[in-house]
Amino acid sequence: MTESRNVYLDYSATTPVKEDVLKEMLPWFLENFGNPSSIYTCGQKSKDALSLARRRVAKLIGATAEEIFFTSTGTEADNWAIFGVVDALRDKGNHIITTVFEHHAVLHACQFLQQRGVDVTYLPVNSQGLVDPAEVEAAITDKTVLITIMAVNNEIGTVQPISKIGEIAKKHGVLFHTDGVQAAGSIPVDVKKWGVDMMSISAHKIYGPKGVGALYIRKGLRFSNLMHGGGQENKRRAGTENLAGIVGFGKAAELAHENLEEHIQHVKTLRDYFIEEVLQRIPEVSINGSLEHRHPGNINLAFNFIEGEGILILLDEKGISVSTGSACNSEALTPSHVLSSIGLPVERIHGSIRFTMGDFTTRDDVDYVLNVLEETVKKLRDISSVNEKKGW
Repeated sequence: MTESRNVYLDYSATTPVKEDVLKEMLPWFLENFGNPSSIYTCGQKSKDALSLARRRVAKLIGATAEEIFFTSTGTEADNWAIFGVVDALRDKGNHIITTVFEHHAVLHACQFLQQRGVDVTYLPVNSQGLVDPAEVEAAITDKTVLITIMAVNNEIGTVQPISKIGEIAKKHGVLFHTDGVQAAGSIPVDVKKWGVDMMSISAHKIYGPKGVGALYIRKGLRFSNLMHGGGQENKRRAGTENLAGIVGFGKAAELAHENLEEHIQHVKTLRDYFIEEVLQRIPEVSINGSLEHRHPGNINLAFNFIEGEGILILLDEKGISVSTGSACNSEALTPSHVLSSIGLPVERIHGSIRFTMGDFTTRDDVDYVLNVLEETVKKLRDISSVNEKKGW
């Protein structure tokens, strides 16, 4: 058997904080800890740090600094976008368009509003995980106030035709929000070219700290606040800012912007090599989702005749961290709603594993995982075969 080592291949769940990010954060815990809302010198120094971070995050997604509003998480940003629009435009209508395979931060927010009388259309996706822009347009009514469709799916990495949907939304005068948590820092993002009115992002997906996110809100947008209290974030999101976290977010965004092309090439090369090797070395394996329209570091594979949970446990014993689905819902026993939405049978869903590459993934790491994975799948299939013969 292959000797054990530690390999992390779950970068879509979270990323480690980069050393340069941590270095920039540390002084704002111990030395420069002033409240950004205070008018004395150390408070104004903190305010300047927030402004720098805002500019850095804005640059990553093609926005302006005044359009960036810091939140606690990407989930909060998603909720704020959905609730904010529905509340502000309740005199216009109460209809939302989304898809069946959104992140739960969007799905559960929409379901909550449904229980309170809001009409929600859940559009299907095809076998590759792509929504049809024509179906988006066909779903629009005179009561539609919001379209919310994620840019990149967190489980199978599908990159949606966001700019086409943006054109449709603008044509019909409907606001358009996208969950860009898996997109920012992983693919080129330009909120102006995409035609989105709001976009949610998160620091811990781009080698920044956990507990800080942001919502892009197009300048001049009619929008209600989710948090009420003080005048922070230009009076749009109350509460003393997570200063050190925001500083780290800004630095992570700067690094992501500077290194985007290198990052994409690095993870895509490893991803393609991994897929090619798996398909050559392990029989009865299939790829979930589109290869053409896909996050450059995402691999989601279905291993026939065995349970993904068994693969995950045995890989973990060898120091390999992967996922059987969305990390936000990894303890759920129900089949992945994302894999269900692309028409996979239950047995294939239960045999699926997500591997996601990152900046710190090496070719040696991938080769180690390939060797362990090959041994693991064979072992589990041998056990399954014996059990079938025994009638278990």
